[in-house]
Amino acid sequence: MNLAPYIDHTLLKATATPADISALCAEARAHSFKAVCVNPQHVAQCVRELKGSGVLVATVCGFPLGATTSAQKADEARSSAQAGADEIDMVIAIGSALAGDWKYVQADVAAVRQATGPKGEAGSKVLKVIIETCYLTDRQKERATEAAVLAGADFVKTSTGFGTGGATLEDVVLMKRVIAGRAAIKAAGGVRTPADAEAMIAAGAARLGTSGGVGLVAGTQNQEAQPQEAQNKPGY
Repeated sequence: MNLAPYIDHTLLKATATPADISALCAEARAHSFKAVCVNPQHVAQCVRELKGSGVLVATVCGFPLGATTSAQKADEARSSAQAGADEIDMVIAIGSALAGDWKYVQADVAAVRQATGPKGEAGSKVLKVIIETCYLTDRQKERATEAAVLAGADFVKTSTGFGTGGATLEDVVLMKRVIAGRAAIKAAGGVRTPADAEAMIAAGAARLGTSGGVGLVAGTQNQEAQPQEAQNKPGY
């Protein structure tokens, strides 16, 4: 199976240098990955280096905690869009989800949706909403997914990769059932072998977030670090 069109080639560690970002872009070009995913600081560099390649530039918003205000998330998303980002991966207000404040969760996503343009309209940015499944019960995952869809998410995404766990097949299946065709799914974290990747796609994932895309397309186990506060380890 050709996995490259599913892969968001990701580098979000705090120690990423401009040289690291250039290497990420070169790999994305070489393998025709769907996108790179980087922190906002690096968006402009990726836009320059990937011009004409067909590889999209994705960035993050409210990352990784989801605990900034809705206005701050909207401003961050708007700034990244102006810098040339094609896609925005935002984190929900996780604490509000745990408290059952679904009105706030939905409004928080809607604020970023407004900043990135109406869903599906020309010039708007693709919005992926990270619900951080590792912290939620199944019922909370259902409610968070529904809130994201109602607020206009293009994708609902499992994980930041900075929590206590990544994507699972069970979570992808749950999200697919709730979404019911209204949005797509991005599985992120824990996709370490081609078999893992193919299983996630078969379960319903349309995109895979991983720092180990080169290994996946080569047919080998990638070296993506485990979660559990591993965000600054090489390769995550």
